[in-house]
Amino acid sequence: MQQRERSSSESLFWPVVWAVALHTLMFAMLFVSFAFAPDLPPARPVVQATLYQLKSQSQATTQTNQKIAGEAKKTAAPQYETEQLEQKKAEQQKQAAAKAAEQKKADEVRKAEAAKKADAAKKSEAEKKAAEQKKLADIAKKKAVEDEAKKEAAEDAKKKAAEDAKKKAAEEAKKKAAAEAAKKKAAEDAKKKAAEVASRKAVEDKKAAALAELLSDEVGHQQALAETQGDQVAGNLDDLIIKLITESWQRPMSARSGMSVALLIQMLPDGTITNASVTRSSGDAAFDSSAVQAVRNVGRIAEMQQLDRATFDSLYRQRAVLFKPEN
Repeated sequence: MQQRERSSSESLFWPVVWAVALHTLMFAMLFVSFAFAPDLPPARPVVQATLYQLKSQSQATTQTNQKIAGEAKKTAAPQYETEQLEQKKAEQQKQAAAKAAEQKKADEVRKAEAAKKADAAKKSEAEKKAAEQKKLADIAKKKAVEDEAKKEAAEDAKKKAAEDAKKKAAEEAKKKAAAEAAKKKAAEDAKKKAAEVASRKAVEDKKAAALAELLSDEVGHQQALAETQGDQVAGNLDDLIIKLITESWQRPMSARSGMSVALLIQMLPDGTITNASVTRSSGDAAFDSSAVQAVRNVGRIAEMQQLDRATFDSLYRQRAVLFKPEN
């Protein structure tokens, strides 16, 4: 019996050896596949398949096989643990490789983001620089426009000043011509007036001579007329004096309404005006002088011979007159 069991054991030795060698080869292949292939589920021992094939054998063979399988299992257990360790180590290496790849990818992403940010910053800086250059260009352009506008304004002002000066010169020339024309007209009017005064004086002298002759014949009648109509005659003579002065007056440009000058007229009994002076000025020398000149231009008032000597001496030898432009 022992010999039979020994024979059976010897007959199963090589299959077991081959099984172990096969497992070792498979473990080596699995280790290589773990390093270069995706993860696979753990391989079951081939002993099971071998044992499964031996189930159909005899009872003794089965027991022997079970014994051998148990021993093989005990032998394969450390190999399986080694396989698991190798597999775990491979998984760890794979995870480390994946982690390294992820870290590398993250580094690349960070580098790409950093490069992108750098490009964005560079672009922003370029845009900012371009904006500043554009702003400077706009300022320079605006300044050039303002300078041109100032230049045009200065030229316009210079042109306007020249035109104003030309216009003013023309106005001054016109005024000067008008003043000369007025002066010439005044001289002509004065000459004409003097001629008229001389003519009137000649007529008045003639009348005065006739009146003197009449008075010499009717002295008493004239004295009575002076006594009864002295005031009326005086009033008429005052109106006549103002009328004659007004007619011979040349109105100056400075004369205005509301002005007045007080004059003192000195006359002889025959009505000749010997002097005229200002007793109260109007404040305008031209107006005062024109009034005095108007009195002198009258020359002689022959109607004064109508008065008796006493009345003349008391009223008209020195007669105060208030002259106004309105008169």
